[in-house]
Amino acid sequence: MPAALRNLMIAALLLPMHIAVAGSYPSFQKLVDATAPGATLSPPAGIYAGPVIVTDPIIIDGRDEVTIDAGGRGSVVSLEVDGATIKNMRLINSGESHNDVDSGVLVKGNFNVIKNNVIEDTLFGIDLSKSESNIVRGNRISSKDVELGVRGDAIRLWYSFNNKITDNIIRNSRDMVVWYSRDNLIARNDARGGRYSLHFMYSQFNEVVDNYYQDNSVGIFLMYSDSVLVKGNTISHATGATGMGIGFKETSDVDISGNRILYCATGLYLDVSPYQPDTTNRIYDNLIAYSGIGIHFLNDWKGNDIRGNRLKGNITQVAVSGARTAKRNDWIGNYWDDYEGFDLDRDGVGDGPYEYFNYADRIWMDVPPVQFFKGSPVLEVLDFLERLAPFTEPAMVLQDARPMMTAELAQRETVLRKARNRDAAEMPKENRGFDALQSLRDSLAQ
Repeated sequence: MPAALRNLMIAALLLPMHIAVAGSYPSFQKLVDATAPGATLSPPAGIYAGPVIVTDPIIIDGRDEVTIDAGGRGSVVSLEVDGATIKNMRLINSGESHNDVDSGVLVKGNFNVIKNNVIEDTLFGIDLSKSESNIVRGNRISSKDVELGVRGDAIRLWYSFNNKITDNIIRNSRDMVVWYSRDNLIARNDARGGRYSLHFMYSQFNEVVDNYYQDNSVGIFLMYSDSVLVKGNTISHATGATGMGIGFKETSDVDISGNRILYCATGLYLDVSPYQPDTTNRIYDNLIAYSGIGIHFLNDWKGNDIRGNRLKGNITQVAVSGARTAKRNDWIGNYWDDYEGFDLDRDGVGDGPYEYFNYADRIWMDVPPVQFFKGSPVLEVLDFLERLAPFTEPAMVLQDARPMMTAELAQRETVLRKARNRDAAEMPKENRGFDALQSLRDSLAQ
């Protein structure tokens, strides 16, 4: 055998197997180029070579029998078109460039549908950049098997509006991010084994409904993102030094309701929220249970309406850094499993307020290194002695004037408030008082 041929064969064998094999697959790009706009491409079962760029509005249907292997180069499929569909495909082996956002599906268009695909061994899963009114539904997404911090994001929205991200299953990717994007629906997704289940930044008017997030470092984090609805989600086992269920940073006018936040290092974390003047964050009807800290305020802030929640099994119910208080927020009708009052009239409401004090077991708020002993017998004994014979006046952290006696009754305050708001909305205009905003609208309409 000639030496040159022998050396060539040895070099080919030394190449990574997926690169050596990918070149032998038939080109999927040729099939795409041969498909007329508006037609359906449903090729024979098998593995095809990528990357692929779609520039015409076509339907690509793999029937769960077709795989595109990008050979470790670029994005597996790039949608540079409006109105295309990719469904029932297996998309694997993207490149590894964060700068180029190498993805399973890279979307740069509007009104596209990406559904029921399996996306594996890709840096990013599905990336939407300056894209509107797309549907991303029912996909199974996992990242490359590398260190968590250098994986790409499972789903990434960047300057993208009015998209629907629903019913996707995400495993072992880094984050799902929504940045500079608004009016998106994120519903019924299941994400596990990542860092941020969902991270908003500078994104308004989004809805986050009925998702399931488990074993991620952080559940949902809202950063500079106002008017977001977070409803009916389950977030569990967000542990670690910075683990939290739902976090806010300088975020205003949000609704957090009907969520189940379980077994987290911190259930809710609030940092200067709400931030905009004269706004309120509404935290209603959530179960916050079995966590290290139920609700943690970074500072003595105000503007949060905390009503009808159930807090039970937490080591510390409420913490405020720097031994400050949370009394400037509205605490009404919550259930506290450590409430020690009575209900002599049996109306379901405690006869006295629930008052939460800073005793010795919260010394770690002043001296952070003492957190190592949080929940330990040492602090429990100190706490017992100080409650028995306090040597200083303990600081009150919060007061709930209407503590509920059972978790089932804690929703009553929320239900009553909704009824009052509904009645107010249905009230004849002449009985509502002066509405400055409506007056302005009426004057502009004339």
